[in-house]
Amino acid sequence: MALRVVTSALLGSFLVLLVAGFFLLYRVNQGIVTNARESAILDANDALAEIDVQMSSFGSDYANSDAINAVVTSAIQRGNSSGRYQAMFVIAGSAFWTTNLDTGCIPKEILDAVEANPVMIYSVPVEVRFKNGYQGPGLVVASGGGTDRDRYQVYFVFSFEREAETLSLVATAVGLSWAVVLAGITLVAYIVARQTLTPLRVARRAAEKLASGELTQLMPVRGTDDLAQLAVAMNHMAHQLQLRIREWEELSRLQQRFVADVSHELRTPLTTMRMAVDVLYEKRESLPEVQRKSMGLLDKELTRFEALLGDLLEISRFDAGAAVLVMEEVDLVQLVQTEMDALAELALSTGATIELHGDSECKAQIDRRRISRLITNLLSNAIEHGEGHPIDIFVRHDEEVVALAVRDHGVGFTPDQGRQVFNRFWRGDPARARHIGGTGLGLSISQEDVRLHQGWIDAWGSPGRGAQFRVVLPRRGDVHITDSPIPLVPADVEEQEEQS
Repeated sequence: MALRVVTSALLGSFLVLLVAGFFLLYRVNQGIVTNARESAILDANDALAEIDVQMSSFGSDYANSDAINAVVTSAIQRGNSSGRYQAMFVIAGSAFWTTNLDTGCIPKEILDAVEANPVMIYSVPVEVRFKNGYQGPGLVVASGGGTDRDRYQVYFVFSFEREAETLSLVATAVGLSWAVVLAGITLVAYIVARQTLTPLRVARRAAEKLASGELTQLMPVRGTDDLAQLAVAMNHMAHQLQLRIREWEELSRLQQRFVADVSHELRTPLTTMRMAVDVLYEKRESLPEVQRKSMGLLDKELTRFEALLGDLLEISRFDAGAAVLVMEEVDLVQLVQTEMDALAELALSTGATIELHGDSECKAQIDRRRISRLITNLLSNAIEHGEGHPIDIFVRHDEEVVALAVRDHGVGFTPDQGRQVFNRFWRGDPARARHIGGTGLGLSISQEDVRLHQGWIDAWGSPGRGAQFRVVLPRRGDVHITDSPIPLVPADVEEQEEQS
């Protein structure tokens, strides 16, 4: 940020100085050139007036007069000695010029113009050349005089060497001023940025530490300005977060302890109830029909209660961070086949068929018990919500990951419902009757099991088109998952969307 501030200040100042400098140089150049030109024309007019007075005193036919030659020589020497100009005279076809002047720098257009109309005074900027080697900007002022028969032309060549040196000095001074001002602005911008950004940098580091859980790291408070108030606010926020986190941790511990204690305390009466129900259930045939049906219902609900209690204990272990993995190399295809066989009778009772599509062998380092439970949960949900339609299971793998997908063609769910399917005790349609009677914790436990394996579990669904749950697990514990060999959206759905 300090670099951006300094760079922005430097670029902005450079543009401002660039515009101001060019405007200054333009104005100075215009002023110097205008003054030099006006001064040159005044000098030329004075010299022309003096020459005209002297020349007119000789009357006509003065081309070969020694006195006229003396006037010409005097005028040439006067301009040469003052250093203001070099001169060339054309009298009766004869040309006289300053020894140092290269007459080739006088444009032919002005020669023709003066010869055609010698009364006018002409001036034109040119690139003057002197025989001493100088070449640079200048001005030619030309006019003429004399009678119709004996005309003369005078060409004054003014050098702007001094003006060019002055402009060069001004440009150099402006450039140096630019450099000094830019350096000063850069230094000031850096100092201001450092003074402003140092507390912000401290605040950023403090915020990073707060985000990482280091709530005891406070910002130093210096002064009473806005940055000091920011430090006070950050410290107050850290203190409040610390208090809230302690409250939440205490509430979480109380909740976990309550669930664990209740689950543990329910074990003893539940075991007693199970033993009594088992004894009565074995003798149900000797009971009247009403009691027999009641005994069957009691056995079913007690079995569900046992499952719910087991799931609650498992959830409490997840919440307490006490869940651990027992890793072993398992063939995922065989594991899926085992769970399919276990649920085949249940699927048959609903009219559904389960078909496995997968590689012949798909081994990975996983916890067999937890992944078996996950597969059972996904297959049970597919049977429950598949409405008797076929169920497909896909198993794929590559060098780093194994993937499992369970696809049903039942009721499906909306995208909003898909974001809640892994919540505890959530049901997509509470009014819909359950055939299997799950606890409502299966998908939540499955999600925790996948997280323990450092994997993914996600879901796709569409009302009336079914649902697909995908699980992606690393084949080894040191693998970081970045992709899946099974797409989340089923292939048949993608084909329908492409065709439509």
